[in-house]
Amino acid sequence: MLEQGIHLISTDEMTGIQALERLFPNKRIKPKQVEKIEFEYERHGTLSLIANWDMARGKVVSPSIGPTRTEQDFSEHIQRTIKIDEKAEWIFIVDKLNTHKSESLVKLVAESCEITIDLGRKGKEGILQSMDSRADFLSDESHRIRFVYIPKHTSWLNQIECWF
Repeated sequence: MLEQGIHLISTDEMTGIQALERLFPNKRIKPKQVEKIEFEYERHGTLSLIANWDMARGKVVSPSIGPTRTEQDFSEHIQRTIKIDEKAEWIFIVDKLNTHKSESLVKLVAESCEITIDLGRKGKEGILQSMDSRADFLSDESHRIRFVYIPKHTSWLNQIECWF
């Protein structure tokens, strides 16, 4: 697929990553002794990681780390990712989390693919009406940027999970 200019990307979030700082440096290794690792640490809260696994290259690309994992965070993450190769085709493999079917994601795909139709209003009408209608739009195979939603209880199909 990569030779055809198509990026196949497995994407997901890992939340609740503890940000820890050791209070003292580790003791250096000496001959015939093991390294001594400081066990006391200071907590600095938790962070969320949004990561992409490039299926063709076999590596993580364009990760995002922040204090939250909101609709806006995910949309901005996808926007940064597609800027790597703005004119290419992108296929994102994701689970069915609500942030993967958001209003801001629909607007991003529509703008990036130069789709000028009326998207409607969130919760009222058109493409933005419901998560199902947004998912249908985002998974449309005619779009240069699209999302493939894995079935419920099959997170093992999403290759980024192996990296986590």
